[in-house]
Amino acid sequence: MMIRLTPLVLLCLLGAPALGQDLFEQSNDLLVREIDGVYRRGLGYLADTQDSRGCWPDTSYGSEPGVVGVAILAFLARGDDPEFGPYRVHYKKAMDYILKAQNQKTGYIGSSMYNHGFSTLALAEAYGLTNDLRLGPALQKATKLIVSSQKGNPKGGWRYSPESQDADTTVSGAQMVALFAARNAGVKVPQEAIDRGRAYLISCQDSSGGFGYTTASGANLPRSAIGSLVLSLAKDTDSDAYKNSVEYLKKNAKFGDSGHKFYSLYYTSQAIFRTNASFWNSWNSQNFKRLQSTQVDDGSWNGSYGKTFCTSAALLSLALNYRYLPIYER
Repeated sequence: MMIRLTPLVLLCLLGAPALGQDLFEQSNDLLVREIDGVYRRGLGYLADTQDSRGCWPDTSYGSEPGVVGVAILAFLARGDDPEFGPYRVHYKKAMDYILKAQNQKTGYIGSSMYNHGFSTLALAEAYGLTNDLRLGPALQKATKLIVSSQKGNPKGGWRYSPESQDADTTVSGAQMVALFAARNAGVKVPQEAIDRGRAYLISCQDSSGGFGYTTASGANLPRSAIGSLVLSLAKDTDSDAYKNSVEYLKKNAKFGDSGHKFYSLYYTSQAIFRTNASFWNSWNSQNFKRLQSTQVDDGSWNGSYGKTFCTSAALLSLALNYRYLPIYER
């Protein structure tokens, strides 16, 4: 059974958590206003460069459903109405693109589980914010595929294809966040799926609190931010695994990590947001200053995976200041 959250109901539900986050808002009003100017410039870039198909032609990545999904999240995260707001045309074209990319029989979106995870997250966050009746069935199918893929995986996680027999923390993290978002949207997600995914991620955590790629070796910042975020979303914050992950973030969080700077920012900001006010406020201020100084004249940022992904990921690392998307509630 799936409970539809209409825009009015969702706003009512979001009202109480927002009040509960005053701790994060008291000293940040000016910063949030400055962030909004940077954010609107970034959205302007995405709006100006979207093509008629609903994707982005900057690189081959710009036409991947997962990157389109991240761009959709960036459009939604500021709180502009996706049906009547200034980016309604761009949102609709992007969502149409994702829906067309979904296999109607299997529910699979795109050609990899990376694409599928981020696209499913976009569907889940958009559901309830619009009256688009296509989203519910699409989200249910996409969620079902994630669950069924895990059932066939002896590791309890996910990798590049639905049939994969091995797993890694990056693909698994994308599916886990999508499952939490789908559950928040009213889709039934088996607790067993959450428990097995959590157990797989913890099996990849080392003694420093960091997370490796396929095992506990080779921890780095983006993987560790993914692990910490998932444990927080799983309400596992009293566990040693989560506490150790936060200590790892405190020691290692920085602007950019190897060649995946914006991918790292996307997850690191979310993970730190869910820790405590002091850590978040410090990170948020520094992250904004660095992004403000590196945003180019057209409103974009560039790096691995192209301007569309990097701009969307940079914006989403700032979007926690709006606290509009359900997945961004603390």
